[in-house]
Amino acid sequence: MSNDWRLFRGENKPRADQIEFPKPPPWREFDKLSSHRGATFQANDREIQMVNAALYLRRPLLITGPPGSGKSSLIYAVAAELGLGDVLRWPISSRSTLVEGLYRYDALARLRDVNEQRQQHVRDGAPDNASPQLGEGRYITLGPLGTALLPRPAGARPRALLIDEIDKSDIDLPNDLLDVFEEGRYEIPELVRLAQQEPSVGVRIHEARPGDKLAEIQGGRVRADAFPFVVITSNQERELPPAFLRRCLRLDVPNPDKERLEQIVRAHLGKVDGANVRDLIERFLDDTKQGRTLARDQLLNAIFLVANSRVSDSKDDWEQVREALMRALE
Repeated sequence: MSNDWRLFRGENKPRADQIEFPKPPPWREFDKLSSHRGATFQANDREIQMVNAALYLRRPLLITGPPGSGKSSLIYAVAAELGLGDVLRWPISSRSTLVEGLYRYDALARLRDVNEQRQQHVRDGAPDNASPQLGEGRYITLGPLGTALLPRPAGARPRALLIDEIDKSDIDLPNDLLDVFEEGRYEIPELVRLAQQEPSVGVRIHEARPGDKLAEIQGGRVRADAFPFVVITSNQERELPPAFLRRCLRLDVPNPDKERLEQIVRAHLGKVDGANVRDLIERFLDDTKQGRTLARDQLLNAIFLVANSRVSDSKDDWEQVREALMRALE
């Protein structure tokens, strides 16, 4: 290992020597993030069985487990292997609502455009009662759930949707999702009201890229022709309603044993070895057995520093870094 791994030394003056910033860990390269998640996930037999059951039954797969246990990575592996396209991700917070997941209506932008058009009418000498002519579609963007439920072209595979950390939601959201899950359809009231004037409206999809076509909404209503592959994750911070649980297939993610943990490390970092690496794995396993909550990326972060010779030879330095990186989450 290098004698001094520190880029920042706290010397309160610019460094005069040449500084070479290291490459980030592979799970922190944002342009490759989705592909890395899909390529490194190590599915066990139980996970494979439950994914296939969800695909056959067209049911959401609810994955529960402690924070950092790899729950959200499973869908990226499925999407990559089955060619389901980019994963649509809906991160849940206490403020999340069903409407937010379906679509967003930019009322402020519409109000601004209405005022600007009225001012233009005045400048042009138009009658005071002239109605602004605005296309409603420009103010609507589908959310991740709304995009996942769009009808697919003939022969196309369903989309993959990740609803991340449902247990952080308001108590009503799981129940609000039930009708959408059962019926596979929803309405956009702002377009339903104008269905006679604008029977077909083009709207933007979630995380649209340059060149993506607008989604054509007929009569303000959307009905899926195939239920998407939906993964819902939960850290079990609170109980979910029985009616919601009944409509999901459930998969619990336990803490990994030594063999699986070594597989995960190899998948992310290749073949790494050494006394410090083995010590980190053993300590991680001991801590989780004693009930401490640790995330796998905490272990990977520590091993990455060791494997890339980023920590000095000093035992005190190493212990301080290890303790900082491997603190229990709760």
